[in-house]
This record gives sequence, C-alpha cells and structure tokens, in this order.
Amino acid sequence: MAIADFHHGVRVTELTEGTNSIRVVSTAIIGLVATASDADPAAFPLNKPVLFTSIAKAQAKAGTLGTLATALACIAEQSRPVLVIVRVPDGVGADDEEKAADQTSKVVGTFQNGVRTGIQALLDAESELGVKPRILGAPGLDTKPVAEALTATAEALRAMAYVHANGAADVSEALAYADGFGKRETMVIWPNFTKWSTTANAVVEVPAVAYALGMRAGIDQTEGWHKTISNVPVNGPTGISKSVFFDLQNPACDAVLLNDGNVTTLIRKQGFRFWGNRTCSLEDAFAFESAARTAHVLADTMAEGMFPYVDKPLTPALVSNIIESINARLRSLKAGGYILGGKAWIDWEVNTTETLKSGKLVIDYDYAPVAPAEDVELRQRITDRYYSDWDVRVATGQ
Repeated sequence: MAIADFHHGVRVTELTEGTNSIRVVSTAIIGLVATASDADPAAFPLNKPVLFTSIAKAQAKAGTLGTLATALACIAEQSRPVLVIVRVPDGVGADDEEKAADQTSKVVGTFQNGVRTGIQALLDAESELGVKPRILGAPGLDTKPVAEALTATAEALRAMAYVHANGAADVSEALAYADGFGKRETMVIWPNFTKWSTTANAVVEVPAVAYALGMRAGIDQTEGWHKTISNVPVNGPTGISKSVFFDLQNPACDAVLLNDGNVTTLIRKQGFRFWGNRTCSLEDAFAFESAARTAHVLADTMAEGMFPYVDKPLTPALVSNIIESINARLRSLKAGGYILGGKAWIDWEVNTTETLKSGKLVIDYDYAPVAPAEDVELRQRITDRYYSDWDVRVATGQ
C-alpha cells in the first residue's frame, strides 16, 4: 500500500487476500476445415476462421456442395458445440489427380506475409475470435499430408486431431497408415459410416471423423474430457463402409487388432459406436485419448490461472497463494472424477536465492489421469461349496 501525504480524516483502503479461482479452459470447441463453393461468402470467407455458437445458423449458410454441409449435419446429430470453421477453395486442375493434389495443398495451407490459410488459419482463432479450437478435423479432405498438418496444428493448440485412415482398403492397410504417426495429438479412425441420403435417394458413405468431432464435443459437454469417444452410441449412421469383425470376447478379432495398432474402429453392437481409446503416441503415458486431453487441459488451465499473478510482487504470501490455487483446482478435478489426484509444491533446490531475486519462480505439480476400463477380465470359477450347507437350508426352507 502506497503511503500518501498528510491527510486529516478517514481513509478506506480495499485489500484483497486469499487465492484466485482457477477456471478450467473450454474444451468443446471444434476446429473444422471444409470446402463449400456455394456457401454464403459473407458468413464463410475463404481461409478465415469464423466463429459459430449455433450450428443451425452455420448449416443455414453452408450451402450443399463440398464437405461442409455433410460435416455439419453429422456434428449436429451428436451435439451443439461451438465451432471455428475455415472454408477453403475447391481444388482445380486438368484432371482428377491434379484437382486432388491442389485440394490437399489448399487444405494444408500456407503462412506467407503474415497471412495463414487452410488448416493453419485455425492458429489465428484465439487472437481473432477469443476461443481456442481443441477438437480438430477436416472430414472428407484428410489425406496423409492433411492429417500431418492437422497433427502439427493440434500440437501447437494443445488440441486433438481426428483423422481418417485415408485410402485404406482393409485392416492391414489401416494399421500401416496409423503406423506413420507418432504424436499423442493424433487419433486415427477407420473405416467410415454409411447413411441414407435424401438428396441422392441412396445409401452413401459419410466421414466417421465428422461424427467423431461431434461426439467428442458432446461428451465434453455432458460427461467430461476424461471420457474417451469409445463405446458411446452414435446418432445417425445406418451402416459401416467396410467389414470389421467384432467379438467382445475374441482378442483376435479385427476390432482388437485395429485398436492394438492405434486405430479406432467402428462397430455395431446396441447401435453404432466408435471402438478404441488410443492415440498414436509413442509414449505410454499418453497412449489413451483421455490421458492426452487431460495433459492438454491441465497445462492450459494452470497457465491461464497464473495470469493474475504475473508481475505481482514476488513474496512468500504470493507463492503460498499460487500453490493453494493450484491445489484447490486439483482437488476440485479429483472430486469431479476428471483426475485421480494431484498436488502442487515448491522445490527449494530449484528456487534458490539467486533465481528468486531475478524474479523467477518454479512451481511443481503432479496429477494422475483417469484411464479407460479397456481390458476387463472376469475370472469364472466352478465350486461345490454351495452344497455344504444343504442340511441347514433344507431345514429352514431357504
């Protein structure tokens, strides 16, 4: 408190003490890259991130051509999330091969003269729109280069990229495709769903990634980011585009082989479902989608929670408040089932007199993410011990 000059009267000085509440960052925000040549150009300017808080309003202006309308329809059947949409131009070329190559280049995007296009435009969302997309996808456009670009952008945003095993005709090809990735931010999905099209009056293939984006946002809203997309009924599909053998008790079935190779697949059991929890991470700690997302959410939550403390006088009271703020949030997350536990502390071997004098403070915290119940074993035994008390049971009529 600053000491003012002479005063004859009464002063009231307001002091704030105690910890600041750390808010968990928003997670149910989809970053969607799509084509739509007949979309409203005012609502969907090319290569610019656009924020929609109403998916119905986005659908009304999305047109019918390209991938945007289909993706929005699939997402809307699962949830009503916040969307950041980047519309890219259609590919052009003398033949289909050239058009496909040009389309991939336009989706991947560039960064030239301070302007980002394609997927990279999602990096501008936070500064331009005030939100950070955390569920990324380009349904129907995700070739291998696009999937790699989505992964790189997801890594920068602490987000998850959901990609299709593009071009895979069978299980072995899908496994080989997923083997080309090694980041915790990537989740490979194969095959696609099918559904009835009222436009074509026929059953058509639709991107499973679009359903995954809506499913991921919906689970975030209703249950939390610690639950994976696996084994939750999907609204809308009428079939699966490729044959995937699934048997809940058979470890040699197609679905288990795909999951073991870090491919999330599709099954039909009490409805259509995604089946698989694993990312493409090379680190066992982030093998599960839930572990990767927990790491992302906690890192950003704690970082944003420290903003009010930056540049305040570095005193023991400040350090105590920071530690208690982090511990309070960790306790809350544990109580909500988002993590198994966590604790913050200060390491005095790192925080020396010299580092503290220079204005540098290091706080440690740990946590344990919640793993999915992926492998449940029931041990069935046959016994005769229930025959031993028949004399009593007969006598008592039990």
